[in-house]
Amino acid sequence: MLALVRLRRGVVGESRRVCHLIPVPDAPVPGHLTALCGEPIFPADAEVLDGLRGMPCHPCLLRSATPGQGLLANAG
Repeated sequence: MLALVRLRRGVVGESRRVCHLIPVPDAPVPGHLTALCGEPIFPADAEVLDGLRGMPCHPCLLRSATPGQGLLANAG
């Protein structure tokens, strides 16, 4: 399961407040989480979103896509 998370206002500038995808751990929340893009996120600095909001982290989106037959091949 993946959680949609972004850094809180004031932790980073607005342009860096993108929505990351983070694998939800089975055990208690560790000291820091790692987004699919590799960004370390500390739980106290982040907010969990209840739906799609704001700008997505493109590397997280790319890493969350399931491998398939030419996802972009038929886009045009």
